[in-house]
Amino acid sequence: MTAERLVARNFIEHWLFSAVMICAQVQTLFHSGFAREAEIKRLEEEIQTLQNPQKLLAEGVVSPQLEALQSENSKLKYQINILKRSIATEKSRKPNHMISISSLVEDVFGLAIRKAFPDVDNPPVMIQGSSKFADYQCNSAMNIAKILKEKGQGANPRDIADKIIQHLPQSDYFEKVEVQGPGFINIFLNKEFVADQVGELLNRGVRPPRLGVKRRALVDFSSPNIAKEMHVGHLRSTIIGESICRLLEWVGHDVVRINHLGDWGTQFGMLIAHLKDKFPNYKVVSPPIGDLQAFYKESKARFDSDEAFKKKAYEAVVQLQSYDKDHINAWKLICDVSRKEFQKIYDRLGVSIIERGESFYQELMKDVVKLLEEKGKLELDDGRKIMFVPGCSVPMTIVKSDGGFTYDTSDMAAIRHRLFDEKADWLIYVVDAGQGSHLQQVFAAAEDLGWYNKKLTRVEHVAFGVVLGEDKKKFKTRSGDTVRLVDLLDEGISRAEQKLVEKGRDKELTKEELEAVKRAVAYGCIKYADLSHNRNHDYVFSFDKMLDDRGNTAAYLLYALTRIRSIARNSNISQEDLKQAARTTRIDLGHPKEWKLAKCILRLPEVILRCLDDLLLHTLCEYLYELSNTFTEFYDSCYCIEKDKATGAIVKVNMSRLLLCEATANVIATGFHVLGINPLEKM
Repeated sequence: MTAERLVARNFIEHWLFSAVMICAQVQTLFHSGFAREAEIKRLEEEIQTLQNPQKLLAEGVVSPQLEALQSENSKLKYQINILKRSIATEKSRKPNHMISISSLVEDVFGLAIRKAFPDVDNPPVMIQGSSKFADYQCNSAMNIAKILKEKGQGANPRDIADKIIQHLPQSDYFEKVEVQGPGFINIFLNKEFVADQVGELLNRGVRPPRLGVKRRALVDFSSPNIAKEMHVGHLRSTIIGESICRLLEWVGHDVVRINHLGDWGTQFGMLIAHLKDKFPNYKVVSPPIGDLQAFYKESKARFDSDEAFKKKAYEAVVQLQSYDKDHINAWKLICDVSRKEFQKIYDRLGVSIIERGESFYQELMKDVVKLLEEKGKLELDDGRKIMFVPGCSVPMTIVKSDGGFTYDTSDMAAIRHRLFDEKADWLIYVVDAGQGSHLQQVFAAAEDLGWYNKKLTRVEHVAFGVVLGEDKKKFKTRSGDTVRLVDLLDEGISRAEQKLVEKGRDKELTKEELEAVKRAVAYGCIKYADLSHNRNHDYVFSFDKMLDDRGNTAAYLLYALTRIRSIARNSNISQEDLKQAARTTRIDLGHPKEWKLAKCILRLPEVILRCLDDLLLHTLCEYLYELSNTFTEFYDSCYCIEKDKATGAIVKVNMSRLLLCEATANVIATGFHVLGINPLEKM
């Protein structure tokens, strides 16, 4: 009963009670004599009026309380109508994201569980994929039974599961939901719903899943040192960092890519001193430093063996740190030579990054020291200024005994700048696992200083293991030197070309096509070999394995995508034809392999959400490999094109299946974009 009707009923009952009381008065007056007849007649008329409450309401005779409620009710009705219109507008507006079916199942069952058991605080919502028994499975009943038992409310898990099902909201998502075994709930998706989602993907493109919060993410990766060549040790940070940036940008985060170059420090004293000795006219004629690595080794050898040169180097450091114009120009010249070499590597790998080296933070470090002193955080220790951080046994050295700064100082200045000046609310440091303790100390210090709140800002170390050779030792050249990254990429190109020639591709492709294919295969395989391994582990670098077109490799996936794309092309079906068909053709999922492929295609959003959660990209690689294998099963069992056996002419095209091919290709291509792999038209 509505509040309005309840008040009205009370109002009428009140007046009826009054009527009874008036009747009693009438009888008393009647017995007191005819002198009161006029009064009796008036009261009788009033009784008749009171016995007809509808007439009262029609004449506008209402209580002040009822009138107030009626006014409030009118306002609520107005607000409800506005909300209904807003909901209708939202429903008609198609979301610009793909639905994560696993998240949807979790939300629906979470709602049902909370409705069924309102007295259980934070009831467990346990959903898992279950290809053996059903599409998904809810395993919450057993855990809820334990919680109820602890409260002294014994309950059978099967009964709990039944109760959860009874509280499921009406939806078109599920074909059926049933209890199995001790209390597992098997969930079967509705084929019409899945077909609709595949259609959405085809018509609106592969879109990212919905984000709870869009962040400004700053990713620190690559970070080579000036005057030293990039080597295999920089490979993982560069590849993982680039892919993480692509992932975050694709889902809609605002991403800042930072290259924290080693471009400052005492080593520049010996480099500048050596430059001045070897190229005294460097100010007017650009010195031909072709091999900066050799130049560095020469200066280091002089520094270690020549005391007079060492003295010059120290003097050069003082001049540099005093921002002497000539020394700054010499420093810039050395940096420019390195910068050009780094850019060649980045261009080959398709890496985009903003340089912000240690030199950028020199003045900011002074501000950090001043701030820490004002807060009383620094302590003197043998001439050093140190800072103890909660939870860390070893203090940070903020100022050395000679007054110089340390990596602790520059990293504190960097994190402060990133939080306050860059206004990032997600900091990601893609740095090798060996730096873990140092970075955790920097993060803890920044948090202790109140620079960020863990509940609002994500600050994390994306650690990675070492690249090993096939002997399971650190990857080095035969002479024991560190492998230069440029040499590694060149060898990749050479090996990829050799593989393509072995397969006769050089006879099928033009010179330009072969060049594009060998580069895409070489760089794609190097990236995928890294990203397909759990980054927390070391991995063995093997050209033979990564270039194999069988198994979980980029070579296999590149070939798979090229083959899928060729199916429609060989059917004389253009991209425009496919787009038109996507608008008019209903996806048929009657065959078990069609059904399996469609569900696999739609798992992309949940895979992406998992990657966003833990930044482990091997999950995406495993999914792409699974999707390629699932497609092969589908293609082997379901004809897409029927040809005349005698003439080879196309007799029939199954457009629904061609659209499943197109959806698969689009998802794999999206995965390639995130991983930084270039797809190929021909291979």
